[in-house]
Amino acid sequence: MEQKERKYSSTTFLKVLVFFIGIAVLAICVFVVPWMVRNDVGKHPDTAYWSYSFLVYVYLLCIPVYVALYQAFKFFIYIDKNMAFSELSVKALKYIKYCAITVSSFIVVGLLTIVAMFYDTGEDITGIIMLSFIGIFASFVIATFVGVLQSLLQEVIDIKSENDLTI
Repeated sequence: MEQKERKYSSTTFLKVLVFFIGIAVLAICVFVVPWMVRNDVGKHPDTAYWSYSFLVYVYLLCIPVYVALYQAFKFFIYIDKNMAFSELSVKALKYIKYCAITVSSFIVVGLLTIVAMFYDTGEDITGIIMLSFIGIFASFVIATFVGVLQSLLQEVIDIKSENDLTI
């Protein structure tokens, strides 16, 4: 009984963590990004189309982030229901891996666009470049970790189904 309570408390903590990550991303999308766009449009009204393109790009970037958070939440529910070693769990991990790769791809494209835009302006964009590299690195670490977990889980499921057929 004690182990069951411990398992539920750890998955509950992880589900709450996923929820708060979702709230933080939403807060950034609702408050920070529009503030940055308004601030930039006020300073450079002749290039407002770039600022609004940035706003749309960030909102598109949030789609795979929320899909990954939803799949992580589903994965923790599968663990609670003792379905961790199921095809549904492998499928959820596969979606998380693809979302992490998509996020890093979005960041790479955005970084290349920003570098191309500011190449000859002389403005210091090292902060943006460093934040982009951190985001790319974090996304690839998540994709790699989840990919390894997915393949291990798939091997366990295959061994389990093989044993079930043997008996």
